[in-house]
Amino acid sequence: MPGNSFVIRIWESVIFPGKSGLRAIVAIEKRAVLPRESVGRKVRLPTAPIAALLVSMSGPYEEILDGGSLPRSAPGLRHEAICDRLHALMTASVANLAAIRLLASREQVRITRTTTLCPDLALVTAATGKLWLAVEIVSTDDHRSDTVIKKQIYEDIRVPRLWMVDPRYDNVEVYHSTEWGLALKGILAGSEVLAEALIPEFQIVVAELFTVPPEAG
Repeated sequence: MPGNSFVIRIWESVIFPGKSGLRAIVAIEKRAVLPRESVGRKVRLPTAPIAALLVSMSGPYEEILDGGSLPRSAPGLRHEAICDRLHALMTASVANLAAIRLLASREQVRITRTTTLCPDLALVTAATGKLWLAVEIVSTDDHRSDTVIKKQIYEDIRVPRLWMVDPRYDNVEVYHSTEWGLALKGILAGSEVLAEALIPEFQIVVAELFTVPPEAG
């Protein structure tokens, strides 16, 4: 980070409406970068579009495929804004579901003895830790790793649910595992709703998922 700036930490409350009124209020830690000369002075944080300025950011990371390294570049602002939105909504949606557990963004998931992946969002079974839902937000500069390589791994292990969230086209591909492999159940976009019957509290209009301020684009 440049020497003439510093980071502040802010907690933002996000309200997600449910099918029958208010669902939950989720506190999300965010960060903003301010000029160094702001120290000791009153500063006015911009309120709109605050989501673009306060998305949590992470650096480059690594996944392991058959014992080999797959370096991944740091996700962009829009990628992280979508990821934060999904995690906040999923946190509220699974709060009362004891059978599944939500992992942190890109937390390592050991698939086999030699393969470890880092889904943008992952639900695992509480009893066994087995991956149940993987969500990949397609990287715009390295999409093959998500749409081809990792998708094939998820098919091989028969992950029950896979969502491929694609910011290039603002759509979501929904896959269910079958005895013949992953089956595409739909490509959702616009006013269509992303939902999962086994997580009844989770639903979001696809257009809302991809609607982020221009600064995060």
